[in-house]
Amino acid sequence: MIVTTNPATGEELASYHLHDDAHVDAALSAALKAQKAWRKVPVEKRVELLGGMARALRGGKARYSEMITREMGKPISESEAEIEKCAYNCDFYAEHAAAYLADEPVPSNATESVVAFDPIGVVLAIMPWNYPFWQFFRFAAPAFAAGNGAVLKHANNVPECALAIQEIMKEAGCPEGLFATLLIDPSKVAALIADDRIAAVTLTGSTEVGAIVAAQAGKALKKQVLELGGSDPFIVLADADLEEAAAVAVKARYINVGQSCVNAKRFIVEEAIADRFVELFCVGVAKLKVGDPMERDTNIGPMARENLMTALHAQVEKTLAAGATLKAGGKPLDQAGFFYPPTVLDNVLPDMVAFCEETFGPVAAIIRVKDAEEAVRLANQTEYGLGSAIWTRDMQRAGRLAREVDAGAVFINGMVASDPRYPFGGIKRSGYGRELGVYGIREFVNIKTVWVGPAKAAAPTPKAPE
Repeated sequence: MIVTTNPATGEELASYHLHDDAHVDAALSAALKAQKAWRKVPVEKRVELLGGMARALRGGKARYSEMITREMGKPISESEAEIEKCAYNCDFYAEHAAAYLADEPVPSNATESVVAFDPIGVVLAIMPWNYPFWQFFRFAAPAFAAGNGAVLKHANNVPECALAIQEIMKEAGCPEGLFATLLIDPSKVAALIADDRIAAVTLTGSTEVGAIVAAQAGKALKKQVLELGGSDPFIVLADADLEEAAAVAVKARYINVGQSCVNAKRFIVEEAIADRFVELFCVGVAKLKVGDPMERDTNIGPMARENLMTALHAQVEKTLAAGATLKAGGKPLDQAGFFYPPTVLDNVLPDMVAFCEETFGPVAAIIRVKDAEEAVRLANQTEYGLGSAIWTRDMQRAGRLAREVDAGAVFINGMVASDPRYPFGGIKRSGYGRELGVYGIREFVNIKTVWVGPAKAAAPTPKAPE
């Protein structure tokens, strides 16, 4: 049984029965059968499903947005933006999938050899709660366009969203069996990964869970794409536009209540302008409204679960005990629900918890450095490598520093965000593989060489005897 809780009140929302082994077995068999037929459908026809997905998402936007906010606490305006982003992603791949999957000619003795991109099969998608719709549709649009099927094992604190995704797929015209949501206990995932009907695995989640899934999938010799934790640096150099940098920094840290792998978490600021940056940053933080996530002017809702709030507070206390300076927030709010105020920790050093660990919640760590070289060194002094940002007016220097930062993405004078046009993913303990863009759609395909030898002239036809 899955029992969900409203993080804004701490009250029970609903309960859901888990799917039994027979249901799971039937879903896998149906997905495999449907995918064998789906792969034969031309990509130009397959993308019609993506158009249906976009229409279904937009048509149910109000209901799905409230569902997200109710189950995981995101402010309603951000939930609406999430649904719209999912629809945009579907539209994007509907337009570009055919070109991304087209055979690529390989010059070889004037023959017609090509590299082809064939579907790989049924993909197991293990998805998190923090973006309960986006994380799935980010994967699903290119995966279905490429001719694959999928089964979804979602986070167990967002089952209503998980079941709604199945509803959306049906409304969109998904072939029967090609997709299924499975409500199962995490202990059942290993058997799913090992099942011969599953061809590959995609996971968005914590680094710890990623290591477990990678080991299980590796044992079964199955392809994986892992998008894991992050401790993204936000580097502010002395020549940056401080007003703009500080304003973007507030959004970059506190969007989704700070519960995102690509939230900016470590603000690495040159000493010469650090005081002014901190002042501007704290002014922006003070304007954030903490409250009911269903209210449109709320910026900070509750954290998704009580244990996440407790763990975050422990990180704050350890960092302060080590000598950091508290500028804002610092402890859970004394009210119903799992509310933690936007918190700012200044004078954080590299040996402190808020620097060394991922802080998955509304806590910003400010680190002061003497110059750009030290900024990059400390940016790279982490086990993670997902996103990063550099703020400077010197574009030549920005380009050079971007190549020195260990991350899957570097945004110059901007906030790190996922976008269907660009590949998204990390290095080090932030995972491997890419989603989005042309590289994302080619993760779950068989990149196949089709070699064609030179054609030989046909032998002349013998003449009939006269």
